[in-house]
Amino acid sequence: MILPDYTGGGITNLMASLSWSLGGGETGYPPLTGFDHRPMERARNVVLLVIDGLGHQYLNKEGSDSVMRQHCLRRLTSVCPSTTTTAIPTFLTGVPPQQHGFTGWFTYFTELGSVVTVLPFCTRLGGIPIESSVISPADLSGVPTFYKRVPVSSHVVMPDWIARSTFNQSFSGGARISSFNGLTGLYKGILKAVGQGKGRNFIYAYWPEFDALAHHFGVASQEAADHFHQLDRLFIDLISALQGTDTLLLLTADHGFIDSSARHTVRLENHPEFKGTLMAPLCGEPRMAFCYVHPHRQRRFEHYLAENLDREIGVYASQRLLQEGWFGLGEPHPGLQDRIGHYTLVMKENFKITGRLPGERSINHIGVHGGLSPDEMYVPLVASDTSDG
Repeated sequence: MILPDYTGGGITNLMASLSWSLGGGETGYPPLTGFDHRPMERARNVVLLVIDGLGHQYLNKEGSDSVMRQHCLRRLTSVCPSTTTTAIPTFLTGVPPQQHGFTGWFTYFTELGSVVTVLPFCTRLGGIPIESSVISPADLSGVPTFYKRVPVSSHVVMPDWIARSTFNQSFSGGARISSFNGLTGLYKGILKAVGQGKGRNFIYAYWPEFDALAHHFGVASQEAADHFHQLDRLFIDLISALQGTDTLLLLTADHGFIDSSARHTVRLENHPEFKGTLMAPLCGEPRMAFCYVHPHRQRRFEHYLAENLDREIGVYASQRLLQEGWFGLGEPHPGLQDRIGHYTLVMKENFKITGRLPGERSINHIGVHGGLSPDEMYVPLVASDTSDG
């Protein structure tokens, strides 16, 4: 297992470095260790481009001849779980789940008495949108945006179908939102943001398509490989276009991927005794699930998993993971304990676990993430510097 590094080698520390370099001060986490911060401190424009799902292991293996690989400075760890719903809020706030409080695609919020699909910000059962006028993702987090932390002009460059979503708007306070369509739109959106204003700029840009292809076809698929080469071409074009603009271009990811299969899927409906011990639906991710277990059925829960699913699942008391710092360091979010359940299931090898509510389709992703394998946990830090000096 690869646990998150919050002390100098993770995406949390990258955000701490950015905060220091852009005048935002401490985030509560140390900056990156072994990293030359001078380009970050002097560049007029700092661009952080996040490619959803692009793992460091993938870049080394499938992208070994790429320009991105040539510009890769190091690997970083993601947060825990290694998934978009926990890592993207880390980029948007500068702090990990320990403080921002989001713990997976499906999260149980005691404030709502309901399991929420976090990024679409709707109820899991029925997919009913939650009105931000009633309660917003920012209310459930309680952490200010990164853009309010740093005293520079901030820009968010997002796909048009995400840009005005409840979640994105909730965590874009202090930044100008720019939407785009397609890779050409992403390229133009970054260049437009770089060209705005005379002072310092921080530009956060996000690309989700690699993640979507890896889920559907598998990270080892030709479809993912073909798209990676398109992304490498984008990176080359950005390097060329940013010459003379005094820009530091940083590229990283929220998590990596592994491939799974139907044969490596534990379906809760096939284990009624296991299901009968639970008070609430499985939450979290298919590679790391949080269980809310009836207090009088905990021994039955532990015994069933030990006797029937030991090869597939590692079982941990969630309180232990909180104490050991899996979600971050320092004072935890007041709701964090409630959002990680009583037990955490860490899937072994390339197994995943799913449970369905009425009306839900089976999750049959080939590519999966959220676990603690090197392929899921390690992400690259890629840089191209055109800053003066």
